[in-house]
Amino acid sequence: MRNYIFILSAFTFLSCQPDSGTLTTVYSLPKKLKEVSGITYSSKSNLLWTVEDSGNANEIYGLNFENGKIEKTITIENTENVDWEDITKDKDGNLYIGDFGNNDNERKDLRIYKIDKKSLAAESVIPAYEISFAYPEQKDFPPKKTEMFYDVEGFFEFKNNFYLFTKNRSKGFDGTAFLYKIPNTAGFHQAVLMGEFKTCDNYNHCAITSAAISPDESKVAVLTHDKIFLFESFGGDNFLNGIKTTLELNHFSQKEAASFIDNDRIFIADEKVKSVGGNVYDVSVKKLKSKS
Repeated sequence: MRNYIFILSAFTFLSCQPDSGTLTTVYSLPKKLKEVSGITYSSKSNLLWTVEDSGNANEIYGLNFENGKIEKTITIENTENVDWEDITKDKDGNLYIGDFGNNDNERKDLRIYKIDKKSLAAESVIPAYEISFAYPEQKDFPPKKTEMFYDVEGFFEFKNNFYLFTKNRSKGFDGTAFLYKIPNTAGFHQAVLMGEFKTCDNYNHCAITSAAISPDESKVAVLTHDKIFLFESFGGDNFLNGIKTTLELNHFSQKEAASFIDNDRIFIADEKVKSVGGNVYDVSVKKLKSKS
C-alpha cells in the first residue's frame, strides 16, 4: 500500500541519488504499471509476473523478460485488490497473490490466492483456491501504535508452505520483523510464528518490502529500500538461524519487489517517485557479498 509519509519525506533525498549503484538497470517498467508491489520470474514461460497494490486492478501482468513489455494481462475474477503486496510461485509453476497489505494493522480479511499454471494462457481466471489466515499474536485491531507488527509485503512458497516476513510500522521503529508460516492448503489457518530478527532502527532504510528464495532453495533474500538481508546455510525452513549478511545496494529508491532469476541474480523493481525509479534492476549476490 502507498506510504505517503515515506514518499513525502524522501523526495529530497531521492532526487540526490545516483541512477544505479551496485545495481544494473535492465529496463523501465511500462507506464501502465505505476505501483508494482511484487514480481516473480517464471523460467518456463520466460515471463516476469507482476502485481500492483491497493487501488489498482485485480489483474496480474506477464512482462517480457528481455524488454519489460507487457505480454500478458490476466484478470483475477471473484477477487478484489484490497492490497496485493507480493506475488510468488511454487516449484510446479503455479502463481500465488498475497493480499495481505495491512498498513493500519486492522484487517481481518488477509488472503492468498492460488492461480493454477494451466490457466495462465487465459485472459481471465478464477483462483484455484483461496487461503485466509490470521496472526494469533494479534489481539487488537488495530493494536497499540508501539505494536504495529502485522503488515506484510514479502513472502515466498517453500515445500508446500508460505513464509511471510512482516513490515514493522510501530512507533519507535527498531527493525523488529517476524517470520510467519502458513500451509499451502485451501481454507482458514492460524499463522505460525517461526521467529523474529532485527533489520536496523531506521524505518526508511530497514522496513521490509519483499522476500524471495533462490531456485536451489539455499538462499533467502529480504529486501528494503536500499539493502538486502541474505540468509544462507540454514537447515530445512529454519531460515533465521542461518548466516545473515547485510548487502548494501548503494542505491536508495522505493523498492517494492524482488525475485531470484537464478541462484545468483536477483531482479528488483521500484516505484517511480518524481524522477527516481520505475525500473527493473539486476544484481548479483556474489558481487554484493564481495563488497560487504
